[in-house]
Amino acid sequence: MGALSRWLERFCFRHPKFAVPNLMRYIIAGNVIVYLLDMVSNGTFSAVVSFYPAAIFRGEVWRLVSFIFVPVSNGLLWFLISLLFYYFLGTQLERAWGSTRFTVYYAVGVLLNIVVGLLLRVTVNMFYVNMSLFFAFATLYPDARFMVFFFIPVKAKWLAWLDAAMFAVDVILYVSAGQYLLALVPVAATLNYLLFFWDEVRAFLRLPQRTRRERPVDLRKARRKVEKQGYLHKCAVCGLTDADDPNMEFRYCSRCNGYYCYCADHINSHVHIQ
Repeated sequence: MGALSRWLERFCFRHPKFAVPNLMRYIIAGNVIVYLLDMVSNGTFSAVVSFYPAAIFRGEVWRLVSFIFVPVSNGLLWFLISLLFYYFLGTQLERAWGSTRFTVYYAVGVLLNIVVGLLLRVTVNMFYVNMSLFFAFATLYPDARFMVFFFIPVKAKWLAWLDAAMFAVDVILYVSAGQYLLALVPVAATLNYLLFFWDEVRAFLRLPQRTRRERPVDLRKARRKVEKQGYLHKCAVCGLTDADDPNMEFRYCSRCNGYYCYCADHINSHVHIQ
């Protein structure tokens, strides 16, 4: 798990163009369009774009993408509340991580959903993937407060534990009903969170970590690299360099395993690389 987590960190760092800026805006817009089309088609449009393995194997491959935009809430009030909630979580995570890491996080969640659905031939939707966004948010901002029922302030970390309990209850209900395959759907969403927050989970559970010997820095090689790339500092989250903004302050994080640089906007909010 740790090796996969580090590989994802390196992938996000080395492929900054693998990003969809303002991704949640597109997700929300797609949900609204599908919801409106369902209203004029008496709910039949969702049946055309939802994830059904049998239909996909018959050649309806657009369902591999279109199911992302199918709303998981039927009532108008809960639909609007869920969209606002997901938009808030997505924009906050993208602001903290940068567009690349957030896009990869969401894409991995979708990919795991597809793999589980196709291999086990079960119907899946985006409910658990979207709810896993709250796990990520609560890990980054555990003391953020939400007004439950509009007047009860509750910290994000306690709501995250409630969210985890709901995941566990769903798994138990699926298993008790004999639907063992469906029980793997919330497990897959949880796996996505673990892939990106394994170091935080490991530290919380106090699991041992393998130590690696630090390699000495080759100053000549580093100088040639700086002359070639045209900048000295580059933020590992947003990709901003000192050449882009000479007035921006850059810092290296002592808690990250390696020489990772961050701009002033992300030095205190990034996920530590181990």
